[in-house]
Amino acid sequence: MSDSPTSPTTPSAPTGKPGKPSAGRVAGMWAKEIAIVVVGALIASTLLRLFVAQMFVIPSGSMENTLLIRDRVMVQKVAGWSRGDIVVFRDTQGWLSAPAEETDPVRKALIFIGLAPDESSNHLIKRVIGLPGDHVKCCDAQGRITVNGQPLDEGTYLYSENGQTVAPSEFPFDVVVPKDRIWVMGDHRNNSQDSRCHLTEGTGGIAAFVPTADVVGSAVAVVYPFDRWRTLSRPATFDQVPAATAPAPDTPVIVGDPPTC
Repeated sequence: MSDSPTSPTTPSAPTGKPGKPSAGRVAGMWAKEIAIVVVGALIASTLLRLFVAQMFVIPSGSMENTLLIRDRVMVQKVAGWSRGDIVVFRDTQGWLSAPAEETDPVRKALIFIGLAPDESSNHLIKRVIGLPGDHVKCCDAQGRITVNGQPLDEGTYLYSENGQTVAPSEFPFDVVVPKDRIWVMGDHRNNSQDSRCHLTEGTGGIAAFVPTADVVGSAVAVVYPFDRWRTLSRPATFDQVPAATAPAPDTPVIVGDPPTC
């Protein structure tokens, strides 16, 4: 044994650097960050769908050639809409003959958060022709629909095939749109069960006129298929339509015998 004193151990000076986190801790931090981003994105997507815009799938040929079956359209809910706009609306008037199909829960959730287009069968899409109080009539001496006495030039959007454009309507009608309702028609007039076809339904034909409260919004663009991507604008002919000359009536005014589609 040595008689010399033992030197005290000097503790090492701190380096000021934290210890390296474990792999498990790093993975947990990344998982937390990813979860925050995903949840935030889902919340943002849901809010956008509820209040800003929503995508719908076109189910039928009633809006050809403007919109084709299986087109996906973006519908905006922020700005207003007017005559000439294409609108999506809920079917609360019983226009659809078949009951709405049930959507499976997973797809329903994806639609709700905005990650899938709405393909439900309880919505329709048509073009707004008359607003509350408007006098909509078919047809004048040239076979044109008139709104408040102004004839519409519909050649830019009515269905055409092999150079032949369908007539604005194969049968006459003469109506004044009641308050809080609109008159809508499909662009393929020979293949559209629209306002014209429901004038005998509901009290005084009220079912022919879509409640403004049922309008989801106006279609602003075709977003799929990509080769059909384009914006949807209001036809210029509707800019020439004057305002209604009298307040909208409480109930529809239907002149003559309603047509049968």
